[in-house]
Amino acid sequence: MVSGGAIQIPSRLPLLLTHEGVLLPGSTVRFSVDSPRNMHLVRERLLKGTSLKSTIIGVIPNTRDPEHDTDDLPTLHKIGTAGIAVQVVGSNWPKPHYTLLITGLCRFSVSSLLKERPFVLAEVKQLDQLERYTTPQRDATATDDGELGELSEKFYQAAVQLLGMLDMSVPVVAKFRRLLDSLPRETLPDVVASMIRTSNKEKLQVLDALSLEERFKKALPMLTRQIDGLKLLQKTRKTSPDNEKRVLVRKGTVFPGRQFNLDEEDEDDDGDDTAALERKVHGANMPEAALKICLKELKRLKKMPQSMPEYALTRNYLDLMVELPWSKSTKDCLDIRAARTLLDNDHYAMDKLKRRVLEYLAVRQLKTSLKGPILCFVGPPGVGKTSVGRSIARTLGREFHRIALGGVCDQSDIRGHRRTYVGSMPGRIINGLKTVGVNNPVFLLDEVDKLGKSLQGDPAAALLEVLDPEQNHGFTDHYLNVAFDLSQVLFIATANTTATIPPALLDRMEVLEVPGYTQEEKVEIAHRHLIPNQLEQHGLTPQQLHIPQSTTPDIISRYTREAGVRSLERKIGAICRAVAVKVAEGHTLTKTATLTSENSKQHGDKAAPPELPIVIDHIALKDILGPPVFEMEVSERLTLPGVALGLAWTPLGGEIMFVEASRMEGEGQLTLTGQLGDVMKESAHLAISWLRANAKTYQLTNMVGGSDPLEGTDIHLHFPAGAVTKDGPSAGVTIVTCLASLFSGRLVRSDVAMTGEITLRGLVLPVGGIKDKVLAAHRAGVKRVILPKRNEKDLEELPANVRANLDFITATNLDEVLNASFDGGFPGVSGTRAHPQLTSKL
Repeated sequence: MVSGGAIQIPSRLPLLLTHEGVLLPGSTVRFSVDSPRNMHLVRERLLKGTSLKSTIIGVIPNTRDPEHDTDDLPTLHKIGTAGIAVQVVGSNWPKPHYTLLITGLCRFSVSSLLKERPFVLAEVKQLDQLERYTTPQRDATATDDGELGELSEKFYQAAVQLLGMLDMSVPVVAKFRRLLDSLPRETLPDVVASMIRTSNKEKLQVLDALSLEERFKKALPMLTRQIDGLKLLQKTRKTSPDNEKRVLVRKGTVFPGRQFNLDEEDEDDDGDDTAALERKVHGANMPEAALKICLKELKRLKKMPQSMPEYALTRNYLDLMVELPWSKSTKDCLDIRAARTLLDNDHYAMDKLKRRVLEYLAVRQLKTSLKGPILCFVGPPGVGKTSVGRSIARTLGREFHRIALGGVCDQSDIRGHRRTYVGSMPGRIINGLKTVGVNNPVFLLDEVDKLGKSLQGDPAAALLEVLDPEQNHGFTDHYLNVAFDLSQVLFIATANTTATIPPALLDRMEVLEVPGYTQEEKVEIAHRHLIPNQLEQHGLTPQQLHIPQSTTPDIISRYTREAGVRSLERKIGAICRAVAVKVAEGHTLTKTATLTSENSKQHGDKAAPPELPIVIDHIALKDILGPPVFEMEVSERLTLPGVALGLAWTPLGGEIMFVEASRMEGEGQLTLTGQLGDVMKESAHLAISWLRANAKTYQLTNMVGGSDPLEGTDIHLHFPAGAVTKDGPSAGVTIVTCLASLFSGRLVRSDVAMTGEITLRGLVLPVGGIKDKVLAAHRAGVKRVILPKRNEKDLEELPANVRANLDFITATNLDEVLNASFDGGFPGVSGTRAHPQLTSKL
């Protein structure tokens, strides 16, 4: 209710109990409402009321947390502020609550409580009046008598001094200046105390000051303290005075909150931010096409109100465009010798990868405009493909960013979303460039062979433009909708196999095979890298734990069977943990000793405490890691006819594969077991057909003594480890040798492994994965390996020690395979059987 120039509040007011914040007359404050009493007040009075009187409520400071609101009404503060709710906003996240924007009118005291539920209603007495300040009240004829006039003038001069220390171009400062000149003098302590940085306790002191003189005395020290603090900051900061004034206001040093619902101030702030954004756009050194689009979007942004949803989308787009490294790059470190040393220190073996990196550095040194190559490291897990990529970045002195592609099945992850979609964002390529801040980093696309495909598109197809050296200078992300140059980015992809990579994508990459390690290489890697790293991670030193060179081969051969070194590192970590327990128990002796065997403890022997350093021998190894997981079972498995040893390639590296055959009386049926694919089934049928066609030559008989090996005989061909799916042409020669052993009754040599594809005429055709297969044979203790003749060139990639330890037999036909597989050759085969030469009549 308004009477004359003063605001008269109702005698009965609903009370809002506030836990944080103090509302003073003349100020505007936001309150979050979530307690039951306050929620009922908002619903029943503010949301249902239609008159001005219904929007006036009393705000009482409450010292009790509203989350612990109980039926008992807390002790109310003796003084409150009547206010008018100018805005009510509701939300359900993270829990139901209302946000009120309340402008304080005047003070009141609570005479009596009329009701406590569902909200507090009280009889109140108005203590002061808030004059409607529509016209300036300060003039030259205004007179104040005595001490009050002196305090009022002193307070006003202090407020003017505070404004003089600040930048008037800041909107909130300008707003404060206008209020200072237009407000009635009796409202100055409340308004200034609400705007400067003060605590709630100090605001309560101003609220409780009923007389104007006391109010000035309470607020003046706060204003003086603020001025002194600004003087001290200006002395200590090295920024210019104008910048200092703006920084103090922006960071809330003077004005901690936004008061009076300053819509005009927000508009001014937006204008300043837009101008700063425009300067950033011009300073980003982006191409002409991108600059044109940014200026167009910036022009739309200036005309757009902040309440529009598109405002935030456009602003985020411009912020991204400004942050992208259009012209920022790092300078390559082109020291070939230093790069060679760094690569050798970081990685043992991997000669082909190191040579390729040094070649790139050398060409880059000769021609600075070289495009970044697209390399693809293909090899089993744990051989160091990802860590090599990180070392390449260190060698070049470039930023490194890894993008995990395993399981990605949405093309928008690569190309981004169009800005018309809700929640749109750029793809991983552009996000990576934003993260590293340069346009020539090393990008590692990890597990590119595990990309998926779904209704959202094929991400492998989206990578075609990214990984094409002839096209990626103009890569267009759907979110940016403008070309970005990726030609200087060095892309490195990793994969376990090329079989699942689309041919079009594989054609754009330079494939570098990363085979598994030999046992000797694993020993070197363990002692150069794995053991020191594990000691450091477990808080041990070489003076506390020593793993000798003689123990490491046992860990490799008996407890791990892998192409990489991940399992080896885990086993070393298990040893370190066991030793850490002993060290933590306080054993600090100095003599060298082995870890006490748990077996001796079980037999009642009195065990002496272990001494440091603890040396891991074969007894300690068994105590820590348990019984050996893998044993050399090749010779044990080849003790009967009808068993042969083949070599297989898997994405996890090479493996040895046993093939077993048995026969029984029957009707000439062939049974295949062991989860075989179509290609391997065809190889089995090819082997049977070839042996039947050459049964007389090789003196192969059946169970009834006939010339046809299958007459009256059923054959069962089995590949152990039946839970593992097997397919591929590499088992052709192994199946022939296995069946030849079964039909002839002779044993295959226990130290022979073989691989190769066969034809119906008995020719041996080349296969892939030779290096991985040979390393698997070497790990298994095989001494002789039979390979196709046309795979002889692949032996050059093998380490010298592996070639020296193995006897390689290259075969062009099955005669040579059978001769090499059996001791003393095979019956019917004298050297290489001559095949009749036919002359073509064409």
